[in-house]
Amino acid sequence: MDSRTKRRLSLAELAALARRALGTGVASATELTDGYANAVWRLVLEDGRQVVLKLSPPPELDQLSYERNLLRTEAEAIELAAGAGVPVASLVHAGYDDPVLGGDYLMLAALDGVSWNDVKPEGEQALRRELGRHLARFNTVTGELFGYPHAGIVGTTWREAFLAMVGALLGDTERYPTPLPRPVDEIMAVFEGAAHVLDEVTTPCLVHFDVWAGNVFLDLSGTPRIQAIIDHERAFWGDPIAEFVTPTIFGELREDDPLLAGYREVTPLELTPSALIRFDLYRAYLYLILLVENGPRQYPQDEYARIRDGAIRSLNDVLDRLVRSSLSALG
Repeated sequence: MDSRTKRRLSLAELAALARRALGTGVASATELTDGYANAVWRLVLEDGRQVVLKLSPPPELDQLSYERNLLRTEAEAIELAAGAGVPVASLVHAGYDDPVLGGDYLMLAALDGVSWNDVKPEGEQALRRELGRHLARFNTVTGELFGYPHAGIVGTTWREAFLAMVGALLGDTERYPTPLPRPVDEIMAVFEGAAHVLDEVTTPCLVHFDVWAGNVFLDLSGTPRIQAIIDHERAFWGDPIAEFVTPTIFGELREDDPLLAGYREVTPLELTPSALIRFDLYRAYLYLILLVENGPRQYPQDEYARIRDGAIRSLNDVLDRLVRSSLSALG
């Protein structure tokens, strides 16, 4: 999808960047437009290699608070995920504060598979179970702080960090007025009212938080399998339950979901009543992101309308459920 955050570079600029980073020029370049935030190109280099270039938004663009240093978050998450046995596109080169273009960029090994969003392969239930195993391995990576360290939104407890994450996102609506189903203060109060369940989470685990079909590449050369999980820039340190929000977006997490079965092959996971409340908190947070991020990105309205309307409707439903959960806990 097109957005204001995507920069446009000429072939000459791309070639100059490749020479600075890898010592070789560019034979051809194709822009990849499926993403929502960073500009992305597939480059065929003069030495025969193929890489994917991800370029951060223009440095003068005022992004959302959690989006500071997104590509630095991604580079770290790629290395950690690979070490945990998660299939990823390997990092070829990372450039930060590039003196010519400004901002950060990553060069990743190009994949030869296909996006799950573009195909309907046989054995999707088995693939979803495989995805669950990979997500469990991703979540086995642990850290020292909760939140978004590269964005400076952190906490020593998960409750502290998560409420800071929500507060920062709602604070961004002062710069980017956003249509929300209820006032900002009321939304924050709902999160705070249910936040006691977050104290159950005591270890910061790496959470991708953006695993939808477009961010999963498949190898269809034989029996379909997952080739790589991509786009790690939204990753944070927090509660593994949050990992299930995007794969079930606008829907429910069901006990018979193969995703859960695959996850449990690697590590135990119980959907207790309090875990489901935590899950609703993270769903509400994602729906807020989908609404607030349109401020800096300015998506084409005809393409964005379905996402916006779904997010408003689902956010309202989840907030109502969280209020009921809080009242039940009091009474």
